[in-house]
Amino acid sequence: MLRLGEIQRLVVVKTADHGAYLAQDRNADSERILLPIKQVPEGTHVGSEIEVFIYKDSKDRLIATVNRPLIMLNETAVLKVKEVTKIGAFLDWGLEKDLLLPFKQQTKKLHVGEECLVALYIDKSSRLCLTMNVYEYLDTDSNYKTGDEVEGRVYLISDNFGAFVAVDDEYSALIPSKELYGDVKVGQVINARVTEVKEDGKLTLSIRKKAYIQMDEDAVRVMEVIDAFDGVLPFNDKASPETIKREFNMSKNEFKRAVGRLYKERRIEITDKSIRKLK
Repeated sequence: MLRLGEIQRLVVVKTADHGAYLAQDRNADSERILLPIKQVPEGTHVGSEIEVFIYKDSKDRLIATVNRPLIMLNETAVLKVKEVTKIGAFLDWGLEKDLLLPFKQQTKKLHVGEECLVALYIDKSSRLCLTMNVYEYLDTDSNYKTGDEVEGRVYLISDNFGAFVAVDDEYSALIPSKELYGDVKVGQVINARVTEVKEDGKLTLSIRKKAYIQMDEDAVRVMEVIDAFDGVLPFNDKASPETIKREFNMSKNEFKRAVGRLYKERRIEITDKSIRKLK
């Protein structure tokens, strides 16, 4: 059986001016596929075995190539957008015919020249197609452990769960909503810290640094905001979590730790209704 989207070693059963016909074996009933003449290696003859990738041409016919694509069935890869049309984006996967990423399989708006993480699957019309919903295609067998620093690409953001990340563009990870601060976007490559390795191998990440390091940075951020309010913040450390997140992109606990640090250093005073910078 010829397997769409995969590499197979096939045997030449017939040669012609326009190419070589390949099959799994020399049985007359075997399904055949064309390897175009420009792809046929020199010296090829009936009985030769050739390793080829199988896809479909512009007329939706199975065709073989000796070229290796940048992505294969059920794999993930970072590909570049070549064209954006009314039906979706076409991405360069290393073969002559660019591959479609339909709008319904996109998790953000794409632009020509942009790179994005995608997976390759077979759609309901039996065609090779791309998706940015790569969750089920990512691996869970990384060697990372708690405390490790990693790099990953955000491929989906959920209000309920957080930011879904492909570590090394390969491994499944999540930044939980409670850890999601700052302007994190789909497609962004982020540096993060592993806070947990779950039983199924999926990684939990944080983009916040270890507490003692983060506290220093948060204290600087608090002072910057106080300065922006001309030295008097119109609320104190009892402000709502929503207000704190809006103004500082911090959790309430992180804000209180930073304010506590500044208070001990005698850089601020805290009143019933404000936080004031000390000169």
